[in-house]
Amino acid sequence: MAGCALTAGVLASGGTRSGGAIRAVATPHPKPRLELPRGGRTLFPRYRVVAYYGAPGDTDLGALGIGTPAQAGKRLVAQTRGYRRGGRRLLPAMELIAVVAAGSAQNDGSYTRVHTGDTVRQYLAAARRLRALLILDIQPGHGDFVELAHRFGRFLREPDVGLALDPEWHTPGAVPGTVIGSTDARTVNRISAYLARIVARYRLPQKLLVVHEFTESMISGKPQLRRRAGVAMVLNVDGFGDPPNKIAKYREFTHEERRFHDGIKLFYKEDTDLMPPARVLHLRPRPEFVVYE
Repeated sequence: MAGCALTAGVLASGGTRSGGAIRAVATPHPKPRLELPRGGRTLFPRYRVVAYYGAPGDTDLGALGIGTPAQAGKRLVAQTRGYRRGGRRLLPAMELIAVVAAGSAQNDGSYTRVHTGDTVRQYLAAARRLRALLILDIQPGHGDFVELAHRFGRFLREPDVGLALDPEWHTPGAVPGTVIGSTDARTVNRISAYLARIVARYRLPQKLLVVHEFTESMISGKPQLRRRAGVAMVLNVDGFGDPPNKIAKYREFTHEERRFHDGIKLFYKEDTDLMPPARVLHLRPRPEFVVYE
């Protein structure tokens, strides 16, 4: 009876019978669930994300481009500390402009400069040393948001990489920077669906999707924007100015029913009397995403 019990136990745990002998077969351990850099699988309301925005070696495009990725990361961490009293855990992020809108046609006829995978990996490594997110920002110029997002699919399959859309720089038919660009809800919905499929297929934690805006026409058909399982969409209030104007703009864009998460962008150079973190945290609704250019 003891032998029968042993046989049953081994077979139940993955054993096989070969010529009357029992051969144990190792049962593979399930893969651990992937988490966000500072733990957990849900961004909001667990965290407040504080980010630096920019492109490598270009100080005009934002704080992330000043110095090396490691140097920018140190300044980011220092800036993040100002939000410690906001009632949430803090998660730093690097918003790398992975696709930069160009002011003239490039060799391939496009109006975009796409950073190489090596550049993305360099910033991803720097973000990981800080236990931070990497957000890949797309300024499409004359290009297509969806096509450009797919180019970074191998990085979006990582648990700590999100995506940002810059509609201001989507200007088919015009040179980027000469007009204010836009996108539409259909395009954003296609991208959020793409991210949701990645999250489901690779069992990833919640994926961040940031959409920048500072005019009502920047996202046409906004009521048709859809929520997606596994995707935290932030509608980020962009544009520079003094505190009264920035606060008014923020209220203008956040008074609707809060189907999505709220964010605000601050500019070290262009803002007049830069709002300190304490004042940012007094905004209502309180921003869940704060990004510095």
